[in-house]
This record gives sequence, C-alpha cells and structure tokens, in this order.
Amino acid sequence: MVRDFFAHETAIIDEGCSIGKGTKIWHFSHIMPNCQLGENCNLGQNVVISPEVILGNNVKIQNNVSIYTGVICEDDVFLGPSMVFTNVTNPRSAVNRRGSYEKTLVKRGASIGANATIVCGNDIGEFAFIGAGTVVTKTVKPYALVVGNPARQIGWMSEYGHRLTFDDTGKAICPESGEVYQLTDHHVSKIQ
Repeated sequence: MVRDFFAHETAIIDEGCSIGKGTKIWHFSHIMPNCQLGENCNLGQNVVISPEVILGNNVKIQNNVSIYTGVICEDDVFLGPSMVFTNVTNPRSAVNRRGSYEKTLVKRGASIGANATIVCGNDIGEFAFIGAGTVVTKTVKPYALVVGNPARQIGWMSEYGHRLTFDDTGKAICPESGEVYQLTDHHVSKIQ
C-alpha cells in the first residue's frame, strides 16, 4: 500500500488510523488508534492525537499540542503552540471517567492561540479567534474575538483574521479581502 502522507521517522502511528493525502506529521508525534486526519494537515513536533479524534482538511497544529478523545476540528482550524483541550470537567486520579468524555467541536476556520485552554463541552464557532493564553469556559460565537481568563468577547474577526469595525448600519469590511460582514443582534455573518 502506498503511503500518501509524510511521517517523520520518530513519529508513532498506531493501527486503525485514517490519514489523508498530503498530511505531514513531524518529530516525536503520536497518532493513536481510530483517529481520522484529513488531507493536507500539518502536525508539529510533539503532537498527540488521542483515539477517535477527528480532524478535517488543512488543520494546522503547532508544537506540543495534545488533542484528546471527544474533540472534533473541522476544516482549516489552526491550533497554536502548547494550547490545551480538556475532555473531563471534574477529573480525579482515583475516579475512572473513561467513556464519559465531553465533546468539543471546533468549527471551520477557527484559530486558537498559543497556550490557550479550551474547557470541554464548549464549542468554538466558525472563524472564531481565541487569543493567546485565553481560558475558554463557554461556547464561542462564530467570528468572535475572545481573550482573557475566563474568556470574554472583545470584538469580531474576519475570515482573514482581521479585527472588524462596524459602522452605524452594522456593516464592516475586511481590509485584506474586501469581504463585507453584517452585525445583527450580536451575531456576525458574511454578506459578500
């Protein structure tokens, strides 16, 4: 069978994984059983993908990130260096909670900054932007910019990663793409 992805010689890939074409897995990473990695993903050094994790296409994972069972990342997600997911809200060493992992869905195009923590059960909306060091303790809206501990929303971001400034009619234009966004009732949508 032809392997159409790259794995560094120090990477460990367990049986039962599905790894998409063009994906790159770098030094000392561990891909555990029954996980799915899409096409053209890039996993940095010392990344751990736990069993049954699902990654879409073009997911970029920087060094020292562990993605635990219960996490799903859709296409075009960016995970910054040393960011953290949890999968149990009340862990105890002496209490086995396997099988009761909470789910976390990171929607298409979202970016999570370096050293951020995502507490399980809190989904991240499409194209949301989680600042470095942020601790997410509740669901994040699409296009939202959140920072701090606990996370608080301080603005909105375009799909190109620029902060949006809305006019009196609730419209904003991304300075890079020229795309137009509408803010209505505390929700943002792209209109052009």
